[in-house]
Amino acid sequence: MKNNRKSTIRLRMPVAIIFLITALLSGCKGAEETPLMIPADAKAGDIINLEPCIYEANDVEYAADCGMLIVPENRNAPNSRLISLPVKRVRSTGSNPVEPIFFLPGGPGVSNTLPSRASWFIENHDFVIVGYRGVDGSIRLDCPEISQHIKNLPGDMLGDASIAQMTDAYGRCADRFQNEGVDLNGYTIVDVVDDLEDARIALGYEKMDLFSISYGTRLAMIFAWRYPENLHRSAMVAVNPPGRMYYYDPIIIDQQFAYYADLCAQDPKCSTNTDDLAETIRQVSHNMPERWLGIPINLGMIRVASFESLSDTQSAAKVFDVWLAASKGDYSGMAMLSLAGPMMFSNATVWGDNMAKAASADYDQTNILRSEMDLPNSILGSPRSELAAAANSWPTNTIPEEYQQIQLSDVETLIVSGSVDFWTPLQVAEEVLPSLSNGQHVIVSEVGHGEMLSSQSKASKHLLNSFFDTGLADASLFTHQPWEYKVGLGFPAIAKIITAVILLVITIFVVVMRKLIKKKFAKLK
Repeated sequence: MKNNRKSTIRLRMPVAIIFLITALLSGCKGAEETPLMIPADAKAGDIINLEPCIYEANDVEYAADCGMLIVPENRNAPNSRLISLPVKRVRSTGSNPVEPIFFLPGGPGVSNTLPSRASWFIENHDFVIVGYRGVDGSIRLDCPEISQHIKNLPGDMLGDASIAQMTDAYGRCADRFQNEGVDLNGYTIVDVVDDLEDARIALGYEKMDLFSISYGTRLAMIFAWRYPENLHRSAMVAVNPPGRMYYYDPIIIDQQFAYYADLCAQDPKCSTNTDDLAETIRQVSHNMPERWLGIPINLGMIRVASFESLSDTQSAAKVFDVWLAASKGDYSGMAMLSLAGPMMFSNATVWGDNMAKAASADYDQTNILRSEMDLPNSILGSPRSELAAAANSWPTNTIPEEYQQIQLSDVETLIVSGSVDFWTPLQVAEEVLPSLSNGQHVIVSEVGHGEMLSSQSKASKHLLNSFFDTGLADASLFTHQPWEYKVGLGFPAIAKIITAVILLVITIFVVVMRKLIKKKFAKLK
């Protein structure tokens, strides 16, 4: 774990696909808001129905205000209709609160109305949550066309036929929205940033702080460039710079595998299964059988599922267990991922919102960069970037060029990175630091994508509060926690249990049927 100060240049962001390894990929849709009838006299920038409500965290209830922010659907269209977004302000418990903290979680395609870490900060700050347009509030960009595609893949998930079908599904989804009167040009990350500014003004705050994670860090950066005079301090966990929304460099991915290979060599359990974890995965990925016990093995789905689950160190161990078992000829875990993946992955995000935000930000750059990828010689390829090929059917409203590259900023900024984060790699976070004249960087060893917030929550809370309250990030409570190869009940074991149960049921059925037939024949005699 390091803590360095730095200053000037570059950035990134992931497609929001959330993979919980125990159940493979589980979607993080969040609670859907009931659409609000917008009053005829409502104006853009109003917060209506702002009333006392309760925010609950860890079984503790806090006083809050809940209402709906009214904003234009398309800020560049003079006669654009209005849409509504939920707003929640958790009131500070202190007598003299300072700047409010606005929370920006990951995505895109994930709600900003889910429970947050407001309880960490409310002694000195109001904590504000503004729903993300396209997911929360009156318009939700669901694409069942994509969900159906994933449930009915035409072969390899990353194969040409599947990508072509996914492209068609995105096109049909966009056409449907436009026929329903949705102005897709209004669903960009810049529009989300302007929603935050509207909420700040409507709530009467002079300045605010930003606490952002993953995709939220891209919003925080653009806010710092667009409204620097209204931003006090910005803490960004798992930084996603411009140009990285769809672009995942396979060279950096391979470097992350090499990092894990070193950790594996130091772990007594992992090291007994392989001499070189990275090379073992490479060999398996390039020599995959088509079936296991007659079950088709979908290499594309396995690559996608593996990459998604490599977001944190605990789920990474379960993924490695699948690949290490396969290296010994046991492909049961691969077969299970192939079967379970489509069912779980199909609703992993609000696909239309994911596409609208990601494509408008980075698709043009990523499309060019993809041609430079050395996929055949990489360990796992670049699954998210390969899926991005389907974006060319979405009617993209590209954000201004100035927000597609890193800009200089003198806003007090804290960057927090995990040393083994496949989604927002440390190497990419380092590119942002030179652009920050008042930047600090804290690196937590052996943790993944924002994982330190839960794995070392006390240290993370202290770090963030020290930064927001004093401007100096105190990382002294973090301790080095070595990576452990803890698999528990892995996918190969689950697959064998399921197979054994099925065989047992078949055996019992056959035995019972034989007895019934034998008994029937005995009666006939």
